[in-house]
Amino acid sequence: MEWLIWSGATVSFIGLAGLVWTIVTVAKARRSQKTDEEMRAVVQRMIPVNMGSLMLSVLGLMAVIVGISLG
Repeated sequence: MEWLIWSGATVSFIGLAGLVWTIVTVAKARRSQKTDEEMRAVVQRMIPVNMGSLMLSVLGLMAVIVGISLG
C-alpha cells in the first residue's frame, strides 16, 4: 500500500500548489488597486480553482490515511 500513500501525497501536494496559486493571484489583484468590479471578476474566476484544489487536497489526504490504515 506504499504506492497509495505516495500517490495520495502527490495529489495532496498538487492541491496545495493550487491553493497557493489562488492566494497569490488574489493577493496580486488586491495590490494592483483594481476597481471593485475587476476585483470581483478575479475572485469569481478563482473560486472554482480554490474549490478544486481543496477537493484534491482532501482526496489526497484520504488516500494517505487509507494507505496507512491498510499498510
